[in-house]
Amino acid sequence: MTGQAAPRPTRLLEAVLDVGADLDLRGTLQHIVDGAVELTGAARAALTTADPARDGLAEIRAQGPDDVPGPAHRLRVPIDVNGEPFGALHLTGRPGGPPFTTEDEQVLRFLAVRAGIAIGNARLYEAARQRERWIEGAAAVTTALLTRENAGDALTTVAERARLLADATAGVILQPTPEGGMEIVTASTPDDPDGIVGATIAPGSPVLRLLLGGEPVFIDDSATDPRMTTRVRHRFGPSMMLPLQAGGRLIGTLALPRRRGDRAYTETERLLATQFASQAALALVLADARHGRERLAVYEDRDRIARDLHDLVVQRLFATGMMLESTQRRPGAGAIRDVLGRAVEELRSTVQEVRTAIFALQQPPAGPPTGLRGRVLRETEATAARLGFPVSAHFTGAVDHRVPDPVADRLLTALREALADAADRDGVTRVRVTVDVTTPLPDDRDGVRLTVHDDATPGTTTLWYSPL
Repeated sequence: MTGQAAPRPTRLLEAVLDVGADLDLRGTLQHIVDGAVELTGAARAALTTADPARDGLAEIRAQGPDDVPGPAHRLRVPIDVNGEPFGALHLTGRPGGPPFTTEDEQVLRFLAVRAGIAIGNARLYEAARQRERWIEGAAAVTTALLTRENAGDALTTVAERARLLADATAGVILQPTPEGGMEIVTASTPDDPDGIVGATIAPGSPVLRLLLGGEPVFIDDSATDPRMTTRVRHRFGPSMMLPLQAGGRLIGTLALPRRRGDRAYTETERLLATQFASQAALALVLADARHGRERLAVYEDRDRIARDLHDLVVQRLFATGMMLESTQRRPGAGAIRDVLGRAVEELRSTVQEVRTAIFALQQPPAGPPTGLRGRVLRETEATAARLGFPVSAHFTGAVDHRVPDPVADRLLTALREALADAADRDGVTRVRVTVDVTTPLPDDRDGVRLTVHDDATPGTTTLWYSPL
Protein backbone atom coordinates (compact mmCIF):
# COMPACT_ATOMS: atom_id res chain seq x y z
CA MET A 1 0.00 0.00 0.00
CA THR A 2 1.30 3.47 -0.85
CA GLY A 3 3.15 5.13 2.08
CA GLN A 4 3.61 1.86 3.96
CA ALA A 5 7.08 1.41 5.50
CA ALA A 6 9.30 -1.21 3.94
CA PRO A 7 9.89 -4.44 5.91
CA ARG A 8 12.74 -4.30 8.41
CA PRO A 9 14.99 -6.75 6.46
CA THR A 10 14.68 -4.49 3.42
CA ARG A 11 15.47 -1.41 5.45
CA LEU A 12 18.43 -3.19 7.07
CA LEU A 13 19.80 -4.07 3.64
CA GLU A 14 19.38 -0.47 2.49
CA ALA A 15 21.12 0.81 5.63
CA VAL A 16 24.04 -1.59 5.12
CA LEU A 17 24.40 -0.51 1.50
CA ASP A 18 24.31 3.17 2.52
CA VAL A 19 27.01 2.59 5.14
CA GLY A 20 29.38 1.08 2.58
CA ALA A 21 28.62 3.60 -0.16
CA ASP A 22 30.78 6.45 1.17
CA LEU A 23 34.58 6.34 1.36
CA ASP A 24 34.74 9.53 3.41
CA LEU A 25 35.04 8.65 7.12
CA ARG A 26 32.74 11.38 8.39
CA GLY A 27 30.18 10.51 5.73
CA THR A 28 30.40 6.82 6.67
CA LEU A 29 29.76 7.58 10.34
CA GLN A 30 26.82 9.79 9.46
CA HIS A 31 25.26 6.97 7.43
CA ILE A 32 25.67 4.67 10.45
CA VAL A 33 23.79 6.90 12.90
CA ASP A 34 21.11 7.76 10.33
CA GLY A 35 20.62 4.06 9.60
CA ALA A 36 20.32 3.29 13.32
CA VAL A 37 17.48 5.80 13.66
CA GLU A 38 15.75 4.48 10.56
CA LEU A 39 15.92 0.85 11.71
CA THR A 40 14.81 1.36 15.32
CA GLY A 41 12.66 4.47 15.26
CA ALA A 42 14.84 6.03 17.98
CA ALA A 43 14.31 9.66 18.90
CA ARG A 44 18.04 10.38 18.86
CA ALA A 45 21.27 8.61 17.95
CA ALA A 46 24.94 9.45 18.41
CA LEU A 47 28.20 7.70 17.58
CA THR A 48 31.10 8.44 19.92
CA THR A 49 34.71 7.49 19.19
CA ALA A 50 37.06 5.94 21.73
CA ASP A 51 40.13 7.83 20.41
CA PRO A 52 39.17 11.23 18.93
CA ALA A 53 42.82 12.11 18.27
CA ARG A 54 43.27 9.25 15.81
CA ASP A 55 40.65 10.32 13.27
CA GLY A 56 39.97 13.87 14.38
CA LEU A 57 36.33 13.00 15.20
CA ALA A 58 34.73 12.89 18.64
CA GLU A 59 30.99 12.47 18.02
CA ILE A 60 28.56 12.18 15.12
CA ARG A 61 24.85 12.72 15.70
CA ALA A 62 21.66 12.05 13.78
CA GLN A 63 19.03 14.76 13.47
CA GLY A 64 16.75 14.69 16.48
CA PRO A 65 15.62 16.63 19.55
CA ASP A 66 18.18 17.53 22.21
CA ASP A 67 15.63 17.64 25.05
CA VAL A 68 14.75 13.95 25.30
CA PRO A 69 13.95 13.38 28.99
CA GLY A 70 16.13 11.20 31.22
CA PRO A 71 13.58 8.31 31.76
CA ALA A 72 13.57 7.61 27.99
CA HIS A 73 14.81 4.12 27.04
CA ARG A 74 18.45 3.90 25.93
CA LEU A 75 20.56 1.38 24.04
CA ARG A 76 24.34 1.20 23.53
CA VAL A 77 26.10 -1.00 20.96
CA PRO A 78 29.92 -1.06 20.64
CA ILE A 79 31.69 -0.81 17.27
CA ASP A 80 35.03 -2.56 16.67
CA VAL A 81 37.36 -2.01 13.72
CA ASN A 82 39.86 -4.77 12.95
CA GLY A 83 39.39 -6.18 16.42
CA GLU A 84 40.03 -2.88 18.21
CA PRO A 85 37.42 -0.68 19.92
CA PHE A 86 36.43 2.22 17.72
CA GLY A 87 33.45 3.66 19.59
CA ALA A 88 29.81 3.02 20.29
CA LEU A 89 26.32 3.76 19.02
CA HIS A 90 24.06 5.42 21.60
CA LEU A 91 20.30 5.39 20.96
CA THR A 92 17.58 7.15 22.92
CA GLY A 93 13.97 6.04 22.60
CA ARG A 94 10.92 8.23 22.15
CA PRO A 95 9.32 9.60 25.34
CA GLY A 96 6.51 7.31 26.42
CA GLY A 97 7.31 4.85 23.66
CA PRO A 98 8.05 1.15 23.99
CA PRO A 99 11.50 0.05 25.14
CA PHE A 100 14.06 -1.24 22.68
CA THR A 101 13.61 -4.93 21.92
CA THR A 102 16.06 -7.78 21.62
CA GLU A 103 15.46 -7.66 17.88
CA ASP A 104 16.44 -3.95 17.88
CA GLU A 105 19.69 -4.81 19.60
CA GLN A 106 20.41 -7.68 17.19
CA VAL A 107 19.77 -5.42 14.19
CA LEU A 108 22.07 -2.76 15.59
CA ARG A 109 24.80 -5.30 16.33
CA PHE A 110 24.63 -6.52 12.75
CA LEU A 111 24.79 -2.89 11.56
CA ALA A 112 27.76 -2.31 13.89
CA VAL A 113 29.67 -5.23 12.36
CA ARG A 114 29.10 -3.93 8.85
CA ALA A 115 29.96 -0.44 10.07
CA GLY A 116 33.31 -1.67 11.42
CA ILE A 117 34.22 -2.97 7.95
CA ALA A 118 33.12 0.27 6.28
CA ILE A 119 35.05 2.38 8.79
CA GLY A 120 38.19 0.33 8.16
CA ASN A 121 37.83 0.87 4.42
CA ALA A 122 37.20 4.59 4.91
CA ARG A 123 40.30 4.85 7.07
CA LEU A 124 42.42 3.15 4.42
CA TYR A 125 41.06 5.45 1.73
CA GLU A 126 41.59 8.58 3.82
CA ALA A 127 45.13 7.54 4.73
CA ALA A 128 45.94 6.85 1.06
CA ARG A 129 44.50 10.20 0.01
CA GLN A 130 46.44 12.08 2.68
CA ARG A 131 49.63 10.21 1.85
CA GLU A 132 49.23 11.09 -1.84
CA ARG A 133 48.78 14.79 -1.02
CA TRP A 134 51.86 14.90 1.23
CA ILE A 135 53.99 13.00 -1.29
CA GLU A 136 52.93 15.38 -4.07
CA GLY A 137 53.67 18.32 -1.77
CA ALA A 138 57.14 17.03 -0.92
CA ALA A 139 57.88 16.47 -4.60
CA ALA A 140 56.71 20.00 -5.45
CA VAL A 141 58.95 21.48 -2.75
CA THR A 142 61.95 19.46 -3.93
CA THR A 143 61.39 20.56 -7.53
CA ALA A 144 60.97 24.19 -6.50
CA LEU A 145 64.12 24.22 -4.37
CA LEU A 146 66.28 22.50 -6.98
CA THR A 147 65.14 24.51 -10.00
CA ARG A 148 64.75 28.08 -8.77
CA GLU A 149 67.67 30.45 -8.97
CA ASN A 150 66.97 32.32 -5.74
CA ALA A 151 67.83 30.18 -2.72
CA GLY A 152 66.91 32.92 -0.24
CA ASP A 153 63.23 31.95 -0.23
CA ALA A 154 63.80 28.21 0.26
CA LEU A 155 62.61 28.21 3.88
CA THR A 156 59.53 30.24 2.96
CA THR A 157 58.69 27.71 0.26
CA VAL A 158 58.87 24.85 2.77
CA ALA A 159 56.81 26.71 5.38
CA GLU A 160 54.09 27.74 2.92
CA ARG A 161 53.63 24.32 1.35
CA ALA A 162 53.60 22.53 4.73
CA ARG A 163 50.99 24.96 6.09
CA LEU A 164 48.64 24.19 3.22
CA LEU A 165 49.13 20.43 3.45
CA ALA A 166 48.57 20.34 7.21
CA ASP A 167 45.60 22.73 7.12
CA ALA A 168 47.48 24.77 9.73
CA THR A 169 47.01 28.43 10.54
CA ALA A 170 50.74 29.06 10.12
CA GLY A 171 53.89 27.48 8.79
CA VAL A 172 56.89 28.53 10.86
CA ILE A 173 60.62 27.84 10.57
CA LEU A 174 62.85 28.14 13.64
CA GLN A 175 66.64 28.04 13.58
CA PRO A 176 69.23 27.82 16.38
CA THR A 177 70.62 31.09 17.74
CA PRO A 178 74.21 31.76 18.85
CA GLU A 179 72.95 32.06 22.43
CA GLY A 180 71.69 28.47 22.40
CA GLY A 181 68.00 29.14 21.84
CA MET A 182 65.85 29.05 18.69
CA GLU A 183 64.36 31.92 16.71
CA ILE A 184 61.48 32.10 14.22
CA VAL A 185 63.11 33.18 10.94
CA THR A 186 60.21 32.55 8.54
CA ALA A 187 56.44 32.54 9.00
CA SER A 188 53.76 31.80 6.42
CA THR A 189 50.26 32.74 7.56
CA PRO A 190 47.25 34.27 5.80
CA ASP A 191 45.96 35.81 9.02
CA ASP A 192 48.23 38.01 11.10
CA PRO A 193 52.00 37.51 10.67
CA ASP A 194 52.90 40.54 12.81
CA GLY A 195 55.18 39.70 15.68
CA ILE A 196 55.78 36.07 14.71
CA VAL A 197 59.12 36.43 12.92
CA GLY A 198 61.79 37.17 15.50
CA ALA A 199 60.02 35.42 18.38
CA THR A 200 62.45 33.21 20.26
CA ILE A 201 62.57 30.14 22.45
CA ALA A 202 65.00 31.07 25.20
CA PRO A 203 67.80 28.75 26.29
CA GLY A 204 66.65 26.42 29.03
CA SER A 205 63.10 26.04 27.69
CA PRO A 206 61.72 22.52 28.38
CA VAL A 207 60.96 21.97 24.70
CA LEU A 208 64.31 23.28 23.46
CA ARG A 209 66.33 20.19 24.33
CA LEU A 210 64.07 18.05 22.15
CA LEU A 211 64.15 20.49 19.24
CA LEU A 212 67.92 20.95 19.25
CA GLY A 213 68.25 17.18 19.50
CA GLY A 214 66.24 16.79 16.30
CA GLU A 215 63.21 15.19 17.95
CA PRO A 216 59.59 15.97 16.96
CA VAL A 217 57.30 17.58 19.52
CA PHE A 218 53.49 17.31 19.38
CA ILE A 219 51.40 19.73 21.40
CA ASP A 220 47.66 19.65 22.12
CA ASP A 221 47.37 23.35 23.05
CA SER A 222 50.27 25.75 22.56
CA ALA A 223 48.63 28.43 24.70
CA THR A 224 48.49 26.29 27.84
CA ASP A 225 51.33 23.79 27.40
CA PRO A 226 53.99 24.69 30.03
CA ARG A 227 56.78 23.66 27.66
CA MET A 228 55.96 26.52 25.29
CA THR A 229 57.57 29.88 26.13
CA THR A 230 57.40 32.03 22.97
CA ARG A 231 55.50 35.30 23.19
CA VAL A 232 53.16 34.24 20.37
CA ARG A 233 52.10 30.90 21.86
CA HIS A 234 48.72 32.28 23.04
CA ARG A 235 47.60 32.58 19.41
CA PHE A 236 47.73 28.87 18.70
CA GLY A 237 46.25 25.54 19.77
CA PRO A 238 47.35 22.10 18.48
CA SER A 239 50.82 22.14 16.95
CA MET A 240 53.54 19.97 15.48
CA MET A 241 57.22 20.90 15.78
CA LEU A 242 59.25 18.77 13.36
CA PRO A 243 63.03 18.61 12.87
CA LEU A 244 64.47 19.70 9.52
CA GLN A 245 67.41 17.34 9.64
CA ALA A 246 69.39 15.57 6.93
CA GLY A 247 72.71 13.77 7.02
CA GLY A 248 73.21 14.61 10.69
CA ARG A 249 72.78 18.33 9.97
CA LEU A 250 70.01 20.18 11.84
CA ILE A 251 68.77 23.00 9.62
CA GLY A 252 66.01 24.03 11.97
CA THR A 253 62.48 23.16 13.07
CA LEU A 254 59.24 23.27 11.09
CA ALA A 255 56.29 24.24 13.31
CA LEU A 256 52.69 23.84 12.12
CA PRO A 257 50.30 25.36 14.67
CA ARG A 258 46.52 25.43 14.30
CA ARG A 259 44.11 27.94 15.80
CA ARG A 260 42.93 27.57 19.36
CA GLY A 261 39.94 25.26 19.44
CA ASP A 262 40.83 23.50 16.18
CA ARG A 263 40.99 19.71 16.15
CA ALA A 264 44.20 18.00 17.18
CA TYR A 265 46.47 16.38 14.63
CA THR A 266 45.82 12.69 13.99
CA GLU A 267 48.51 10.02 14.17
CA THR A 268 48.46 9.75 10.38
CA GLU A 269 48.93 13.50 9.96
CA ARG A 270 51.80 13.48 12.43
CA LEU A 271 53.55 10.65 10.59
CA LEU A 272 53.09 12.20 7.14
CA ALA A 273 54.21 15.63 8.31
CA THR A 274 57.33 14.15 9.91
CA GLN A 275 58.19 12.38 6.65
CA PHE A 276 57.57 15.62 4.73
CA ALA A 277 59.96 17.49 7.03
CA SER A 278 62.68 14.89 6.44
CA GLN A 279 62.22 15.13 2.67
CA ALA A 280 62.18 18.93 2.78
CA ALA A 281 65.38 18.99 4.85
CA LEU A 282 67.12 16.78 2.31
CA ALA A 283 65.90 19.06 -0.51
CA LEU A 284 67.23 22.11 1.37
CA VAL A 285 70.63 20.46 1.77
CA LEU A 286 70.73 19.46 -1.91
CA ALA A 287 69.61 22.93 -3.00
CA ASP A 288 72.28 24.52 -0.82
CA ALA A 289 74.90 22.22 -2.31
CA ARG A 290 73.69 23.04 -5.82
CA HIS A 291 73.86 26.75 -5.19
CA GLY A 292 77.28 26.25 -3.64
CA ARG A 293 78.47 24.59 -6.83
CA GLU A 294 76.95 27.43 -8.84
CA ARG A 295 78.72 30.01 -6.67
CA LEU A 296 81.99 28.11 -7.11
CA ALA A 297 81.46 28.14 -10.88
CA VAL A 298 80.86 31.90 -10.70
CA TYR A 299 84.07 32.38 -8.70
CA GLU A 300 85.99 30.34 -11.25
CA ASP A 301 84.52 32.35 -14.13
CA ARG A 302 85.37 35.59 -12.39
CA ASP A 303 88.95 34.42 -11.81
CA ARG A 304 89.25 33.39 -15.45
CA ILE A 305 87.88 36.72 -16.68
CA ALA A 306 90.24 38.58 -14.34
CA ARG A 307 93.21 36.60 -15.63
CA ASP A 308 92.19 37.20 -19.24
CA LEU A 309 91.80 40.92 -18.62
CA HIS A 310 95.22 41.08 -17.00
CA ASP A 311 97.09 38.83 -19.39
CA LEU A 312 95.54 40.06 -22.63
CA VAL A 313 93.82 43.41 -22.33
CA VAL A 314 96.06 45.23 -19.84
CA GLN A 315 99.27 44.03 -21.44
CA ARG A 316 98.10 45.03 -24.92
CA LEU A 317 96.92 48.42 -23.72
CA PHE A 318 100.26 48.95 -21.95
CA ALA A 319 102.16 47.92 -25.08
CA THR A 320 100.07 50.28 -27.23
CA GLY A 321 100.80 53.13 -24.81
CA MET A 322 104.53 52.41 -25.04
CA MET A 323 104.32 52.54 -28.85
CA LEU A 324 102.53 55.90 -28.77
CA GLU A 325 105.08 57.34 -26.32
CA SER A 326 107.88 56.13 -28.59
CA THR A 327 106.21 57.72 -31.60
CA GLN A 328 105.76 60.95 -29.67
CA ARG A 329 109.57 61.24 -29.23
CA ARG A 330 110.43 60.68 -32.89
CA PRO A 331 111.65 63.59 -35.07
CA GLY A 332 108.84 65.28 -37.00
CA ALA A 333 106.13 64.27 -34.56
CA GLY A 334 105.60 67.79 -33.27
CA ALA A 335 102.40 68.31 -35.26
CA ILE A 336 100.68 65.36 -33.63
CA ARG A 337 102.46 65.43 -30.26
CA ASP A 338 99.41 66.84 -28.45
CA VAL A 339 97.13 64.22 -29.99
CA LEU A 340 99.51 61.44 -29.06
CA GLY A 341 99.78 62.81 -25.52
CA ARG A 342 96.01 62.74 -25.07
CA ALA A 343 95.87 59.20 -26.45
CA VAL A 344 98.52 58.05 -23.98
CA GLU A 345 96.58 59.59 -21.08
CA GLU A 346 93.39 57.88 -22.23
CA LEU A 347 95.19 54.55 -22.38
CA ARG A 348 96.60 55.05 -18.88
CA SER A 349 93.13 55.87 -17.59
CA THR A 350 91.70 52.81 -19.32
CA VAL A 351 94.41 50.57 -17.83
CA GLN A 352 93.56 51.89 -14.37
CA GLU A 353 89.83 51.24 -14.90
CA VAL A 354 90.49 47.71 -16.12
CA ARG A 355 92.71 47.03 -13.11
CA THR A 356 89.91 48.29 -10.85
CA ALA A 357 87.50 45.90 -12.59
CA ILE A 358 89.97 43.04 -12.12
CA PHE A 359 90.18 43.80 -8.40
CA ALA A 360 86.37 43.83 -8.15
CA LEU A 361 86.14 40.48 -9.96
CA GLN A 362 88.55 38.97 -7.45
CA GLN A 363 86.28 39.93 -4.53
CA PRO A 364 83.44 37.61 -3.30
CA PRO A 365 80.06 38.41 -4.88
CA ALA A 366 77.64 40.48 -2.87
CA GLY A 367 74.96 38.80 -0.75
CA PRO A 368 71.30 38.44 -1.70
CA PRO A 369 69.61 41.63 -2.96
CA THR A 370 68.08 43.83 -0.29
CA GLY A 371 66.59 46.53 -2.52
CA LEU A 372 63.00 46.86 -3.67
CA ARG A 373 63.54 44.56 -6.64
CA GLY A 374 64.80 41.73 -4.41
CA ARG A 375 62.01 42.23 -1.86
CA VAL A 376 59.35 42.13 -4.59
CA LEU A 377 60.87 38.93 -5.98
CA ARG A 378 60.79 37.33 -2.54
CA GLU A 379 57.07 38.11 -2.22
CA THR A 380 56.31 36.66 -5.66
CA GLU A 381 58.34 33.54 -4.89
CA ALA A 382 56.38 32.99 -1.67
CA THR A 383 53.07 33.37 -3.53
CA ALA A 384 54.27 31.04 -6.28
CA ALA A 385 54.82 28.33 -3.63
CA ARG A 386 51.21 28.75 -2.57
CA LEU A 387 49.78 28.85 -6.11
CA GLY A 388 51.90 26.06 -7.55
CA PHE A 389 53.08 28.08 -10.57
CA PRO A 390 55.54 30.99 -11.09
CA VAL A 391 54.43 34.60 -10.64
CA SER A 392 55.98 36.87 -13.30
CA ALA A 393 57.59 40.11 -12.11
CA HIS A 394 58.63 43.03 -14.36
CA PHE A 395 60.49 46.21 -13.41
CA THR A 396 60.68 49.44 -15.41
CA GLY A 397 63.26 52.00 -14.38
CA ALA A 398 65.83 52.11 -11.58
CA VAL A 399 63.46 50.89 -8.86
CA ASP A 400 66.23 50.16 -6.35
CA HIS A 401 67.70 53.68 -6.58
CA ARG A 402 64.62 55.84 -7.07
CA VAL A 403 62.21 54.38 -4.52
CA PRO A 404 63.01 55.42 -0.90
CA ASP A 405 62.62 52.90 1.91
CA PRO A 406 59.35 54.31 3.40
CA VAL A 407 57.65 54.19 -0.01
CA ALA A 408 59.08 50.71 -0.66
CA ASP A 409 57.64 49.47 2.65
CA ARG A 410 54.16 50.74 1.72
CA LEU A 411 54.47 49.20 -1.73
CA LEU A 412 55.40 45.82 -0.24
CA THR A 413 52.34 45.95 2.04
CA ALA A 414 50.06 46.66 -0.93
CA LEU A 415 51.77 43.90 -2.92
CA ARG A 416 51.23 41.29 -0.17
CA GLU A 417 47.51 42.15 0.04
CA ALA A 418 47.07 42.01 -3.74
CA LEU A 419 48.94 38.69 -4.05
CA ALA A 420 46.90 37.20 -1.18
CA ASP A 421 43.67 38.23 -2.93
CA ALA A 422 44.86 36.68 -6.19
CA ALA A 423 45.89 33.44 -4.47
CA ASP A 424 42.46 33.14 -2.83
CA ARG A 425 40.62 33.54 -6.15
CA ASP A 426 39.35 30.40 -7.88
CA GLY A 427 40.61 29.65 -11.37
CA VAL A 428 43.81 31.71 -11.25
CA THR A 429 46.45 30.28 -13.59
CA ARG A 430 48.61 33.35 -14.25
CA VAL A 431 49.67 36.33 -12.10
CA ARG A 432 51.75 39.27 -13.33
CA VAL A 433 53.40 41.94 -11.15
CA THR A 434 54.77 45.20 -12.59
CA VAL A 435 56.73 47.93 -10.78
CA ASP A 436 57.25 51.11 -12.84
CA VAL A 437 59.12 54.32 -11.87
CA THR A 438 59.21 55.86 -15.35
CA THR A 439 55.54 56.77 -15.91
CA PRO A 440 54.31 60.04 -14.31
CA LEU A 441 51.44 59.89 -11.86
CA PRO A 442 48.01 61.36 -12.75
CA ASP A 443 49.14 64.73 -11.32
CA ASP A 444 52.35 64.60 -13.44
CA ARG A 445 54.59 64.04 -10.39
CA ASP A 446 57.32 61.43 -10.40
CA GLY A 447 56.15 58.28 -8.68
CA VAL A 448 56.14 54.48 -8.51
CA ARG A 449 53.31 52.35 -9.87
CA LEU A 450 52.52 48.80 -8.76
CA THR A 451 50.22 46.65 -10.89
CA VAL A 452 49.07 43.14 -9.98
CA HIS A 453 46.96 41.30 -12.56
CA ASP A 454 45.56 37.77 -12.66
CA ASP A 455 43.52 35.92 -15.27
CA ALA A 456 40.73 34.59 -13.04
CA THR A 457 38.18 37.33 -13.68
CA PRO A 458 38.19 40.15 -16.26
CA GLY A 459 39.13 43.38 -14.57
CA THR A 460 40.89 41.80 -11.58
CA THR A 461 43.80 44.25 -11.66
CA THR A 462 45.17 46.01 -8.58
CA LEU A 463 46.82 49.40 -9.18
CA TRP A 464 48.74 51.20 -6.44
CA TYR A 465 50.92 54.27 -6.81
CA SER A 466 52.77 56.75 -4.64
CA PRO A 467 54.80 59.91 -5.28
CA LEU A 468 58.53 59.68 -4.82
